[in-house]
Amino acid sequence: MKLDKFWISVVVVLVAGFAFTKLVDNEFYFFATYVVLQGLVMAVAWNILGGFTGYVNFGSAGFFALGAYTMVALNKAFGLPLPVMVLIAGTLSGLLGLGVGYISLRLKGVYFAIATLAIALVLETVVNNSHYLGGAAGTYVIQPKESFIFDNYIELLFMFMLLIAVVATAVSRYLSASRLGMGLAAVRDDEVAAECMGVPTLKLKLISTTTMGIFMGLAGSLFPFFVTFVDPVSAFSLLIAVNSIAMPMIGGTAVWYGPVIGALVLGVVQETATVTISSELNLLIVGVMLVGFITMAPRGIVGLYEDYKAKRKGQNNG
Repeated sequence: MKLDKFWISVVVVLVAGFAFTKLVDNEFYFFATYVVLQGLVMAVAWNILGGFTGYVNFGSAGFFALGAYTMVALNKAFGLPLPVMVLIAGTLSGLLGLGVGYISLRLKGVYFAIATLAIALVLETVVNNSHYLGGAAGTYVIQPKESFIFDNYIELLFMFMLLIAVVATAVSRYLSASRLGMGLAAVRDDEVAAECMGVPTLKLKLISTTTMGIFMGLAGSLFPFFVTFVDPVSAFSLLIAVNSIAMPMIGGTAVWYGPVIGALVLGVVQETATVTISSELNLLIVGVMLVGFITMAPRGIVGLYEDYKAKRKGQNNG
């Protein structure tokens, strides 16, 4: 029954998103919602490795930027249909995740986190020195002509990102409830004990890094067409990297819906601040919220709710 409710919710969300494109004329709402959904995909992707498996990834921006610059290169060289380019971008980022897994997953703790950050820095250096990709100066991106059944391109990008967000959430939910998810949890809780029990830890970690890479690449794939100008500063943005970590931490990393809640809360707060005050406050906002939750609610919003339910249950029993 829970599965039925989830998929009914998925259909409702997609139908509501499509209706949104037909009923709302103000493009600002599509731009703002797109940014929130992009953050949601990044948060869910990060949590698959960082929350489910217990391996902290500081290189989120590298996978995001790989997806973005793959789109730049494909659009420049071939002008392929948008869905094809999106799939290729996600695949390449997934392969990077697989490669990262083979190279660095024998590292643990802070050493693995530093390795992922180093990979992002290497990718940024490559882009900075690539004339074809625009180098440090950046490059303009011409949006493909087709907008399918939508009135403008931002509506198309919004629906694509909504679909990616739904797929990422569904995959995360499946992983958390499957035997694979149980194996990932075993790795997170005690990797040595898991290996002694016969859990294929390396295989599970490779699946985790690959899945993470795919969705981070998909999140970045539409970015060039969203901003129409891409440079290393924007593609490898510190805010993108920090948000991908902060959103799961704020929502709760132990469950699949924690990053979704965190992304919606932090994303809405940041977009509201962007409109009412300044986008320069976004890093300050995420920093304050992250520190606050780590110190006062380390299990995130989900943990707060579970504590509240347990307290109410105790009062009722008493």
